[in-house]
Amino acid sequence: MEHDRSSALFAKARRSIPGGVNSPARAFKSVGREPVFITRGDGCRIWDTDRNEYIDFVGSWGPLLLGHRHPAVIAALAEVLERGTSFGAPTEAEVELANLIVGIVPSVEMVRLVNSGTEATMSALRVARGFTGRDMAVKFAGNYHGHVDSLLVKAGSGLATLGISDSAGVPDGFAKTTLPLPYNDIHAVEEAFSRHGGEIAAVILEPVVGNMGCVPPMSGFLQRVRDLCSRDGAVLIFDEVMTGFRVALGGAQSLYGVTPDLTTLGKVIGGGLPIGAFGGRREIMEQVAPVGSVYQAGTLSGNPLAVAGGLSTLRYLRDNPEVYERVEESGARMQTGVMEAAGQVGIALTSNRVGSMLTFFFSSEEIRDWDGAATCDTEAFGRYFREMLAQGIYLPCSQYEALFIGACHSDVDIDRAIECARNAFRAIA
Repeated sequence: MEHDRSSALFAKARRSIPGGVNSPARAFKSVGREPVFITRGDGCRIWDTDRNEYIDFVGSWGPLLLGHRHPAVIAALAEVLERGTSFGAPTEAEVELANLIVGIVPSVEMVRLVNSGTEATMSALRVARGFTGRDMAVKFAGNYHGHVDSLLVKAGSGLATLGISDSAGVPDGFAKTTLPLPYNDIHAVEEAFSRHGGEIAAVILEPVVGNMGCVPPMSGFLQRVRDLCSRDGAVLIFDEVMTGFRVALGGAQSLYGVTPDLTTLGKVIGGGLPIGAFGGRREIMEQVAPVGSVYQAGTLSGNPLAVAGGLSTLRYLRDNPEVYERVEESGARMQTGVMEAAGQVGIALTSNRVGSMLTFFFSSEEIRDWDGAATCDTEAFGRYFREMLAQGIYLPCSQYEALFIGACHSDVDIDRAIECARNAFRAIA
């Protein structure tokens, strides 16, 4: 494949945009090449500016469970464009979206719409501190909760990809309010509560981690964290920006049967448009202004375009539960096929999957936490990525990100990806 136009655009971008990208996750730096610039998408396919076609397993990093340009979403957006894109005032549609979320997500009795996942986690943590009157927050290594100052301690996603341990520019005082623990280590959580009982405002975690690769919770882990928070009066926050409406209609909390106090959402709830939300128990959410004293605001929160994208997507998922059956089958098919292909040529590979979230780790060990993920052969992953891209398979450009399967991926698409993986493994074996 030729990428001359993408290369020229990247050179131009670097003159006016830091690193040439508006999010580090797009940089392709860790896989040893320049990014490709995308011009359009349809279903599970995207095309770059050099007219190369790819089967897309990124899906805008998770939101596009239904694929690019789903007819229901496009129709909803077209209707909104006839009326206006932003008013900075309440609209009926944002009430409908809030009611839809409240009706589906088990933990959410009230919800506030924001503009991104980062806003959602930042706000949820502030509300938890306001509600408890405490400052300390527990997070887990490799869990990424957006670029919030106090939550960039031992974060995953782009920091893991670029080898950045913590971000410059975060005051020590902010970092000192955050206690990072190893994911899936319940003994570490128990010790933290034993040593800091009565000081912990919140525990925030990804119930299924997607930002050090897909890492599911071990049996009993989420419930034990829930029990400790309840006992100590700490607020349990599930960051379901990635998992919400993706791993199940009600998110990971419905899949595992554990109810947090607060939930953060994003990605799927916008159907591909920028949006976020945080919600939870009524007594906690009533701390938010203008009812309570915890301030949070946003000029474009609940804007008509994002709300329309979300409403059309969530209604479709609610009314078509077979979507989840379809992506479960596709995920299992891809996981099995790629693992078999690696085994045939002796490539050390392990995998984790929850529904349509899937990661192939270049390691022979089971990956349960950040320490395990950090031992993966990232050089081998980079070679694999480049081989797959050359064959028209578009994957996350990092060993530490999950790939996403959509309802738009057919058996033919999955089988094509497996065959390309087989070719890639042969090339790098």
